[in-house]
Amino acid sequence: MPDPAETYRQEAAELLDMLEQSLLDLDHRPDDRDLVDTAFRALHTIKGSGAMFGFDSVAAFTHEFETAFDRVRAGLAPCSRALVAAALRARDHIRGLIEAPDATDPAVGDTILSALHAAVSDDAAAPAPALPPTAPESASASPRTWRICFRPGPDALVNGTNPLLMLEELRGLGRARVTALLDRVPPLDAIDPESCYLGWEVMLETAAPRSAIEEVFLFILDDAAVRIEPPSDDTAAQAEPGPAAAIAATPDLAEAEPPSVVPPLRPGRSDPDIGRVGGSLRVQAERLDALMDRVGELVICQARLHQLAGAGADPGLTAVAEEIGRLVSELRDTTMGIRMVPIGSLFTRFRRLLHDLSRDLGKPVELVTSGEETELDKTMIERMADPLVHLIRNAVDHGLEAPDAREAAGKPRAGGIRLVARHAGAEVLVTVADDGRGLDAERIRAKAVENGLIAADARLTEPEIHQLIFHPGFSTAREISAISGRGVGMDVVKRTIEALRGSIEVTSRPGHGTEVTLRLPLTLAIIEGLLVRVGRGIYAIPLSAVEECVELPPDEASRGGFSLLSIRGALVPFLRLRELLRTGTAPDPYQKVVIIAAGEHRVGLVVDQILGSHQTVIKSLSRLHADVKTFSGATILGDGTVALILDVAQLLEIGQAEEERGRAKLREAA
Repeated sequence: MPDPAETYRQEAAELLDMLEQSLLDLDHRPDDRDLVDTAFRALHTIKGSGAMFGFDSVAAFTHEFETAFDRVRAGLAPCSRALVAAALRARDHIRGLIEAPDATDPAVGDTILSALHAAVSDDAAAPAPALPPTAPESASASPRTWRICFRPGPDALVNGTNPLLMLEELRGLGRARVTALLDRVPPLDAIDPESCYLGWEVMLETAAPRSAIEEVFLFILDDAAVRIEPPSDDTAAQAEPGPAAAIAATPDLAEAEPPSVVPPLRPGRSDPDIGRVGGSLRVQAERLDALMDRVGELVICQARLHQLAGAGADPGLTAVAEEIGRLVSELRDTTMGIRMVPIGSLFTRFRRLLHDLSRDLGKPVELVTSGEETELDKTMIERMADPLVHLIRNAVDHGLEAPDAREAAGKPRAGGIRLVARHAGAEVLVTVADDGRGLDAERIRAKAVENGLIAADARLTEPEIHQLIFHPGFSTAREISAISGRGVGMDVVKRTIEALRGSIEVTSRPGHGTEVTLRLPLTLAIIEGLLVRVGRGIYAIPLSAVEECVELPPDEASRGGFSLLSIRGALVPFLRLRELLRTGTAPDPYQKVVIIAAGEHRVGLVVDQILGSHQTVIKSLSRLHADVKTFSGATILGDGTVALILDVAQLLEIGQAEEERGRAKLREAA
C-alpha cells in the first residue's frame, strides 16, 4: 500500500497547479465564474483531504483561504488584482505547509490571510461590481429542509474516509436529524471488519445553498452514492444543477453511479483503477529510470548476440538474433515513449514567472505558447526549466521596453513573449522570442573587446557576435537590478544546454525583438550513433548530427594542419581526429570525412574508417573525466569494449576556432 501522506502530497501538488492556473486566468478574466468555481473546488479538496490525512495546519489555513474566496463565489466581492496577488501568495504558503511545515512561519500565513480578507472586504468590494450570483448559489432568506441520503462504498474505510466528519460538517450547516440505514448490515459471522455496510439519512434544515451541501461530499463522490432531495413542494430546487443532480434523479440509491468531479485525494486502492486519471497510470519516476536502465543493458546484450550470430554459420541462431533485435528495438521505442512528456507541462510553469516579473518591473506582458503537445524526455523537461527561466527573465528585463517607450515606437504597451516548441527530425526546437528592442551587435562587440574576449580587429559575423552574450560574466546592462545585469545566467544556459548535447542559436532584428532557439535531442538515454575508427580506437558520433560522409581528397590527406574542404561549392573546415586525439599511429591511405552540423555551423571530422550505425546506450563519464571536453559519454559495444561518444558541440567550437585561425593566416599571407 502506498503511503497515504505521500499520495496526498502528490495529488495536492496537481491541485495547487490547477489553482495557480485558475488564478492567473482570473487576473485576465475576473468575471469568469467557471474559473472561480474551479479554484474553489481545488481549495475545498485540499482542505478536506488535508484534514483526513493529518495535515491539520494545511486544512486550517486553507479553510480561511476558502472562506475569503467564497465571498467572490457568492457574488459578494469582486475578483480584483489585489485578491489574485494575495491568493497566489496563499497558494505558495499552502505548498510550503505541505512540503516543509517546520520551515513555514505562521506569522507569514497570518499576514497573507489578512491581505485576503482585506481584498474581499466590503470596503474593497465597493468600487467594483461583484460577479453576478446565480440563484442556486445565493443563500435563501429562510431555511429549507433537505433530505440527504448517502452510502459510502464498501472500501471507504480502507481508503481513509471518515463518514463522521461529513456528518459533523452537515451539522455545521444547520439543524440536522441523522438516521443510520442498517438494511445492508449482514449477520455478525459474515461481517468484514474492513468493509462499510452503513448508510445515513439526514434531514437538514439550513439556509445554505444546495452547493454547500454538495461540497461536503465533493471528495468522496466516486466512492459513494449520494442523493440530495429538496422538500416535495420545492419544485424550484429540483431543477438546480450541480454535481449531485444526476444522482438525485436516480430511483434506487444502490444503483446510483456517482459522477466524477475533481479527482479526490485518497490513498491507493486494491481495484484495477488505482492511480488512473483519464486512462493514465501514475508510476514513480524511479521505476521508469530503472526500466530504461534495463532496456539499455538489453540493447547491449542484443548487440553482443548479433555479433556472435554474424561470426557463426548457424542460420537458426541468425534468425533468432534478428527476431530478438526487432523485439528489442520495439521495446526500446516503447520505453522511450513512456518517458516522453508534453512540453506544455513545462510551459505552464512560466505563466506565474511572467505574472510576477510584470508586476515587479511595471511592464505588462502577454505570453503566447504553441507546440505544447510536443513531447520530450522527462529528464530533458526537468533540466530545461532553469535555462528557460534565465532566457525569459532576460527577455522581459532587457528585451522589452517600458510601456511608454513601446507606445512611442508604435508598439502595443504590453510586450509579447512567445514560447514555441516543434520537432525537427531527431531534435526538438524550443524558441523563446520577444518583440522588444533586439540585440545591439555593435555594443556587444565593444563590450567583448573591452573584456578581452576578442581582438579589436577580429572579423565576426552577426551570429558569432550574438554568441558572445553566453560568455561567463558578460553583460551589457547599464544598471544592475534584482533580476539581471551581473552577467550570471546566460553562461549557465549554454553549459546546461551543451550538457544535454544541444546547441543554441540567436537571431535578432534591432527594434523588432530577439529569438533564442534551443536545439535538443529527443532523449538522453539511447541514441543512434555512427561508429568510426581512428587509429586503434573506436568512437561514436550521434547520428542526428551527421549530415553526410565523403572521401578525403588525396592532396588533403598528405597535408597537415588547418584545411578547408569544398562540398558543393561551400567551404567546410575539417579536423583531423588523429591529431586531436593524439593516437600516435600512421593514417590509413583512404581516409573519410564525417560532416557534422548544428544549425548553420558545419565541420568535418577526418576518420580512418566508418564502421556503421549502432544503437548507443549512453553511459556517463566519471568525475575524474569531467574536464575532458571532447567526449560527452561512453557506450559499450557488442564485444564488451568501450567506445567514447564524441561531443558534437565542443567539436564544432574547435572547428570554428580553427577556421578563424586559418583564415587569419590566409589574410596574413595575402
